[in-house]
Amino acid sequence: MPAIFSDGMVLQQLQLVRVWGTADAGEEVKLTFGDQSHSMLTASDEKWSVTLNPMNANATPTDLVVAGKNTITIRDVLVGEVWICSGQSNMQWTVKQAGNADAEIAGANHPLIRMFSVERNPSMTPQEDCKGTWKAATSANVGDFSAVGYFFGRHLHQVLKVPVGLINTSWGGTRIEAWTSREALEERPCANELLADWRDHTAQWDAAKAQAAFEKQKADWQAEVKKIDEANAKLPADQKKTKPRAPRPPEDPTKTPHHPSVLFNGMVAPLVPYGIKGAIWYQGESNASRAYQYRELFPAMISNWRDEWGQGDFPFYWVQLADFRDEKAEPVESDWAELREAQTMTMAKLPNTGEAVIIDIGEGKDIHPKNKVDVGHRLARWALARDYGISVPYRSPQYKSMKKDGGKITMSFEFVDGNGWRPFDVRNPVGFAIAGDDKKFVWADATILQDGRIEVSSKEVADPVAVRYAWADNPVCNMYDNAGLPLTPFRTDDWPGVTINNT
Repeated sequence: MPAIFSDGMVLQQLQLVRVWGTADAGEEVKLTFGDQSHSMLTASDEKWSVTLNPMNANATPTDLVVAGKNTITIRDVLVGEVWICSGQSNMQWTVKQAGNADAEIAGANHPLIRMFSVERNPSMTPQEDCKGTWKAATSANVGDFSAVGYFFGRHLHQVLKVPVGLINTSWGGTRIEAWTSREALEERPCANELLADWRDHTAQWDAAKAQAAFEKQKADWQAEVKKIDEANAKLPADQKKTKPRAPRPPEDPTKTPHHPSVLFNGMVAPLVPYGIKGAIWYQGESNASRAYQYRELFPAMISNWRDEWGQGDFPFYWVQLADFRDEKAEPVESDWAELREAQTMTMAKLPNTGEAVIIDIGEGKDIHPKNKVDVGHRLARWALARDYGISVPYRSPQYKSMKKDGGKITMSFEFVDGNGWRPFDVRNPVGFAIAGDDKKFVWADATILQDGRIEVSSKEVADPVAVRYAWADNPVCNMYDNAGLPLTPFRTDDWPGVTINNT
């Protein structure tokens, strides 16, 4: 049986659950779990599959027994809520790397939360198994698990009072195309050039030639560093020259995690069709330079996963990119802002999706902000409200429409908590920019009207036509609703962005 079926696992409650493995062709396999017993004959391809009837949540450890010519006993099995946790480094980032790590680890005593981390494995072909083990969320184990995944699952467990299974399959620095099947990518015209580039790169790969080129680059780099070190030894500290980065070793295109589909093949396909409630996702940094393309690739990946699992439109919630890099004195264009926009657009394209906005808790100096607790909680709000019937605010306010009146623009919003706005730190809204037909944005003066609309203007723009909010890599902005959820970054214009032609 695949590794996902192992001691300590959690099975999804209230739905049909597939259990599968291999045996000799024609071998009878009998599966027993609780009061259920099912038998089948193994097919000619030596594969068998059994479907368990829907079960209620059960925190009492139970054995799952599979018997054929041999017997496999999987112990300590619980029934509850199972979620996939996936993406790049901000999902991979562990509890011990997050803020307040020592206290969080010391306080971790949740034996009914089970965690499974998929071992990294890029593969050019779909795999049927992966490596990993289920572990209880105790002080001994949580430190090495996804912080976002753990804080999300812990909040669900505390509210729902049922076992929670978390499956972490993530890898830092990876791109969305690596997490999407080859077939799904080939259906997207926006991926044609990307796939062609990789085909050419793979066909032309010569390991010996690449290594020889690297050795020369390394020798040249070492010589340059030596020269700079010698020069710096004679210079004062404020005049010392910066050393160049070391060249990167060559990477076999068939073994890199960046090749299209390899992470889907090696780290997602082995989990299909394990019963899940839904998925949470934190990724996009590595696709920011291709934000317009992400408008297609992101919903394509979600649809791809849903098709593969065959569970319909299961819940899929993601984290919008946090604020990062230097703050700017004037409004500027931003590929990160365009990527955030692409993420937000996905909610309108696919049902049962949602976005946790965290434009307020990033760190300009660090692409991996340490505050993962609030990230997990904002994701959990979506699940609690949409999937478990808990009455909590969950969706960040969004721009709805605008009305121009002379030199002012008044904007309306939706999904604002019933008690209205609560600007942070200062009374007036901060983070709005305004422009005329010349497309030159300047900071705007903003006022909250009694009906909740926001009016913006600037003495520098007599005839405004467009407004933007929090439109930057690291915007200075302060708008929350009274539920404490930040206003989603937006723009009212559709002027071509800086990444529009990048594929």
